[in-house]
Amino acid sequence: MAKSSTLTNLVDEQEDVTKYTSLGAAQRDRLKENPGFYTRAWRRLRKDKVAIASMIGLILIVIFALAAPLIETWTGHPYTSTNLRAALVPPGTVVVDPATGESTRYWLGADGAGRDILVRLAYGGRVSLKVATLALIFSVIIGFTVGSVAGYFGGLLDSALMRFVDMLMCIPGITLLLIISVMMRPGPTGLAFVIALLGWTGMSRLIRGEVLSLKRRDYVDAARVLGASDHSIITKHILPNLISLIIVYASLSLPSLILYEASLSYLGFGVRMPDPSWGNMLNEARQLFRKSWTFTFIPGMAILVTALCINLFGNGLRDALDPRLKE
Repeated sequence: MAKSSTLTNLVDEQEDVTKYTSLGAAQRDRLKENPGFYTRAWRRLRKDKVAIASMIGLILIVIFALAAPLIETWTGHPYTSTNLRAALVPPGTVVVDPATGESTRYWLGADGAGRDILVRLAYGGRVSLKVATLALIFSVIIGFTVGSVAGYFGGLLDSALMRFVDMLMCIPGITLLLIISVMMRPGPTGLAFVIALLGWTGMSRLIRGEVLSLKRRDYVDAARVLGASDHSIITKHILPNLISLIIVYASLSLPSLILYEASLSYLGFGVRMPDPSWGNMLNEARQLFRKSWTFTFIPGMAILVTALCINLFGNGLRDALDPRLKE
């Protein structure tokens, strides 16, 4: 009898396991048939070969910038050190120190002060990408706050905020940046905030228009009837529906922020020497253009390729996140 009872229990347990296993399989099948929004977006993005190639290129650029200390150690050339014997040498040149007999190679050449362009390009990428990323974060925070408040509350507050945005958008962007930069003379983080003061206006108008539509939805009215606060409605019911819009806007805005930083540094109002950025490397190289075009070409190409990769990836991401597209 004991053996029979044990066998019965084992059979029941096996049936339970089979039932739960089949239930899990059914759930997996349903997920495959009806994937989530971001799963469908990723599938669409994977089909866009240009966007994937751009994403890979952007990842490689970021890795190159993050690896700047390793590149500095590998070459043996600190980014601030000078070597007049190596001044203006072309890419790939080996320079020998007559005192010690040691030789060293400058893979991308050296600038007028004998500083290694490869090392400075990597460190310049860190600075340029840092400034652009911080500016983007500041722009998104300010733009979302102003746009959501204006769109949600409306009325006089909406009119006042939007007229202020219109006034800022009427001022030529680079002129405003130059004025603020001259007054503040900021470092990289301050420069990012200065650029963000110009970059948030487009985001605020975009967010406002979307919030005007979302606040009339039934689930927002239901939350309001149940006693949810305005802050809770904005953060829990409106913000999640703006994530895709913010991601797309951020990916398409980042190239222009990189160009703003490069422009200010090129004009001498951005990152100050001896700290390198792609913009101030261009500013230095323009004086050497007649001697060698490579000094201008290398940082200029870095800016071009980075902006192009982000733009192409942003276009692919926009198409992938558009819910109106169907596979």
